[in-house]
Amino acid sequence: MTEPVEKDHWLVRPTTIRWLWLGFIAVLILTVFAQLLFPAKGYFGVDGWLGFGAVFGFLACLAMVLVAKGLGLFLKRDQDYYQRHDAEPPTDD
Repeated sequence: MTEPVEKDHWLVRPTTIRWLWLGFIAVLILTVFAQLLFPAKGYFGVDGWLGFGAVFGFLACLAMVLVAKGLGLFLKRDQDYYQRHDAEPPTDD
């Protein structure tokens, strides 16, 4: 009997990643064009600039990814972390 072939998850395939990037870029471009049709009145000056929402959204996403990467450095465990602790006998405290 043959073993089933494991397929990559659809989110890690290079073609899917490329399509997701193109889709996100298209959404950012559409938000800029939507601002041409519906001008935004800024309350602080800078938020009234053309494309501010797209740039702010992109930078906010970038900041979240970088913060998550930084947290990963502190919260990351070794690959065999759970296997090592499963092998230890429980203590009676």
